Amino acid sequence: MAKQPKDFGRVAVLMGGNAAERSVSLKSGAAVYQALLNLGIDAIAVDVAESPIRALQELKPDRVFNIIHGRGGEDGVLQGILDSMGIPYTGSGVMASALTMDKLRTKLCWQGSGLVTPVWQVLKTEADLDACISALGFPMIVKPSQEGSSIGMSKAHNKDELITALHTALACHCDVYAERWVNGKEYTVGILKAQALPVIRLETPRSFYDYEAKYLANTTQYHCPCGLSDAQERAIQAVAVNAAEAVGVTGWARVDIFIDEQEQYQLIEVNTVPGMTDHSLVPMAAQQAGMSFDELVWQILETSLD
Repeated sequence: MAKQPKDFGRVAVLMGGNAAERSVSLKSGAAVYQALLNLGIDAIAVDVAESPIRALQELKPDRVFNIIHGRGGEDGVLQGILDSMGIPYTGSGVMASALTMDKLRTKLCWQGSGLVTPVWQVLKTEADLDACISALGFPMIVKPSQEGSSIGMSKAHNKDELITALHTALACHCDVYAERWVNGKEYTVGILKAQALPVIRLETPRSFYDYEAKYLANTTQYHCPCGLSDAQERAIQAVAVNAAEAVGVTGWARVDIFIDEQEQYQLIEVNTVPGMTDHSLVPMAAQQAGMSFDELVWQILETSLD
């Protein structure tokens, strides 16, 4: 544990990247950078548009606060670079980052661990759609396996919408799958140092919690306290911690979960570099736990000392 700012040395806040979540990452990075300055930590903001190697060689930081969302920052690539350069960093390592960035492979790991996740079908071409409709029924949600912030995701109520959803997801240039629609309530659980933060229940008038609902709309409601009983909240927190541990996540993360109409927990995905913007959920949960944004940033930075 760090006792004073100098214990961290010089901290490079890596933000931006060149994935679809670049704009969100820049907002998260600016907030984290300001918090580090508020804490008296020697920090420098680094907008990574291409390879971070040259910038890191010139800056020679003692550690990195990684806040690059999506591919290139959250998928094990950056973690591998930092490992090879001997620079400690926040969050999960190469394996967990690569695995959880791929929602499809994460679901396979959960299934193998006996954890519940919505039924799905891999989609490669329109030739796969009839079998998918037979297996899942409508409505369903179509997802690119390696995007975050709901980018490329669509809800389909019929075959025409499913065709459109497939091509929208295929444009993200990664595997695509359709997932059975879960009727129930949506929750998210922040995890910090293997401990669950207070649970948040998400509610949106939109068809699902999409990019606009996450970052642009003022109609999205965040319930924290989440409305569950104490026993129910402890149970969903335990599911989230187990789900993160099953895929090797360390440091901090956020796990998204539905509770369906049969009271079954349905695991959706893990984010190993969650957002830190003014709309973001981990800071909201931390605040409910009595932790300020600056204190949260300190705690996350401490994960680079492990």
